[in-house]
Amino acid sequence: MKEQETQAPRGNSSRPDEGLRRRSPLKRHPVLAIAALLGILLCAWALIHLFSKPKARKAAPSGIPVSTGFAKVGSIDIYLDALGTVIPVYTVTLTSRVAGELTQVLYKEGQMVTKNELLAVIDPRPYTALLTQAQGQLDRDQALLKNARLDLVRYQNAFEQHAIPEQQLATQQALVEQYVGVVELDQGNLASAQVNVDYTRIVSPIEGQVGLRSVDPGNIVAADGTAGLATITQLKPITVIFTISEDDLSEVTEQTSTGRTLKVYALDRAQQHRLAEGTLITLDNQINPATGTVRARAQFPNLKNELFPNQFVNARLLVKTLSGVDLVPAASIQRNADAAFVYVVQPDLTVQSKDVKIIATEGEFSAVSGVSPGVQLVTDGFDKLQGGSKILVREPQPAAAAPEAAPPPPAAHE
Repeated sequence: MKEQETQAPRGNSSRPDEGLRRRSPLKRHPVLAIAALLGILLCAWALIHLFSKPKARKAAPSGIPVSTGFAKVGSIDIYLDALGTVIPVYTVTLTSRVAGELTQVLYKEGQMVTKNELLAVIDPRPYTALLTQAQGQLDRDQALLKNARLDLVRYQNAFEQHAIPEQQLATQQALVEQYVGVVELDQGNLASAQVNVDYTRIVSPIEGQVGLRSVDPGNIVAADGTAGLATITQLKPITVIFTISEDDLSEVTEQTSTGRTLKVYALDRAQQHRLAEGTLITLDNQINPATGTVRARAQFPNLKNELFPNQFVNARLLVKTLSGVDLVPAASIQRNADAAFVYVVQPDLTVQSKDVKIIATEGEFSAVSGVSPGVQLVTDGFDKLQGGSKILVREPQPAAAAPEAAPPPPAAHE
């Protein structure tokens, strides 16, 4: 009984370190831990923004943004623009002067040939035979003439001795003159036969470029045929024919009458590239009443074959150069129903409109009257602009690299 009382029941026994292993409240509740972390972060953010100085906001610019340029004193070229056609100085169609078989063609299509260069040969044998006949006829008649002249001398001596009557002497004299005429006729026939033989050798009458061949060797060609064997075109120099309005004719003739040579530029269809540079050589002698224009011819050296026959080009005739005039950017000029005007930038960055008179415009500049050199003008941003408007001048943009191309002639220069 005592032994049973001293032993404690197993179900109610506990270990002595059980109270030391109690869990903390944060580990038992993770939501509380997250909420505490967020509270710390919010407090830190509030302290940072509370004690930090606010940054000054940049004031928005006031005024209409525009681009500007300046008026200046310089020179400007005055041009007349017109459509032109490239016309060769000489164009020759090769034809045979004699009929016969084409035996040789000694040129290549597109070849450059010189004057008197042999290009083709017609079978010369029929014409050589006629030449031989003419030569034989001439030799025979020359012998008869020689003999008649000898007889005439004998008859003259006999007549002086009263051995023959005068009528016999006169008959012999007439026979000599007859043979003289026959010999001259033979000489003409011989020369004609020689010309025909020469015509069997077709040579180039000019220097130029041969076109496509029209007749192949072995064909029979007719004398003075309309089709021709080929065409030769002179390319160096070459000309451009264009028209000038009768309103501008007096200004052109005023320059040419003083002996001045006017330059002419040939440009491509887009008027972006200069093809060649030449000079004005002549004007036509009458005005076309239907169009009110007069034709002009300019000549170009065409050393590099820049121009091609029958090519359409834009011709620019440099009439004169105005020096010491007031130049403004062409983009700065505005127009209304009454006049042309510009917006002048004032010192307080406002603008005032000013009427101008346009003298000439070429390229990016215009020669005007009514604006002093050095004034600043608005060149872009006219949508909401009017007199007295406040503006904001844009910074100029860097120019992009231009492609390598021959520019048109300069319009204005200082």
